[in-house]
Amino acid sequence: MFVVGGESLIDLVPVSAAAGAERMALAGGSPFNCAIALAKLGNEAGFLCPISQDDYGDLLLAPLAAAGVAVLLDERVAAPTTKAIVTFNDKMQASYVFERGADRAFTRQGLLAALPQQVQLYQIGGFCPILEEDASVWLDVVEAALGRGATVSIDINVREKLVEDEAGYRERLDRFLDRAHLVKLSEEDHAWLAPHLTIAEYAGALLERPNCELVVVTLGEAGSLAFSRAARGRADIYAPPVFGDTVGAGDSLMAGILTWLGETGALAPGRLGLLDEAALVRTLRFGAVVAGLNCAHKGCVPPSRAEVDAVLSRD
Repeated sequence: MFVVGGESLIDLVPVSAAAGAERMALAGGSPFNCAIALAKLGNEAGFLCPISQDDYGDLLLAPLAAAGVAVLLDERVAAPTTKAIVTFNDKMQASYVFERGADRAFTRQGLLAALPQQVQLYQIGGFCPILEEDASVWLDVVEAALGRGATVSIDINVREKLVEDEAGYRERLDRFLDRAHLVKLSEEDHAWLAPHLTIAEYAGALLERPNCELVVVTLGEAGSLAFSRAARGRADIYAPPVFGDTVGAGDSLMAGILTWLGETGALAPGRLGLLDEAALVRTLRFGAVVAGLNCAHKGCVPPSRAEVDAVLSRD
């Protein structure tokens, strides 16, 4: 099973670019989106996050069920659903302000008990390092997954507005990065984390960490890069015929990359680091098509495997 641990939330998204526009409630959260995208691409996927008893919790459960994602914590919690207030720039790229709630209503014992015995891949959510009391629990979950033979990935996804203690956040993030075999970040993450280094230099520094064998960097409209211990590759974006917005694009790309690596037998320590340029380009291309098809919609609507295959068949 591919298990994604981390936040789910409701995106409150403006229905138009007009000032004071009404907002619609959409199910979201980076790990939540990634779990759904993984399932829609044909993977057995589980989601490890508390779900609220409120109406927004119902809104979160519906797409998980529709995609076939296993909700690993069955007991719902009293805390209100976490919310993200979404705004868009002139390129329809999203930014967020958060009100946290149910995504933090977990216990160490509850998370560890809910983690399946068979875990092929464990994905770390971007909120996990933000607060020390949460990070220590999530780190135990990562250690448990590693103990069960899982490959570990992380989507760094810096949420600067949630970071109140930058030095502490960086130290906690380091703990997760030291355990990850695959690290994904955006160019915005890189600019915040290591502005004194080029992207290639920062990727090289990540690859020197104990477990890291593959680094993926998204570049917005400029595509994506991948760095293994053996090579580097680049791919363009896939631009859909009709464009909606970029909500969930990075999550969809990550799911695509994990899917492709799983199907090609490369999603394992000792294999990720050996990927050559051609393999990296193919991996990024698959992820780019998944992300691009998601961007054909408003909000995060990851594609089915059939939709992805239809595009790739024209390559």
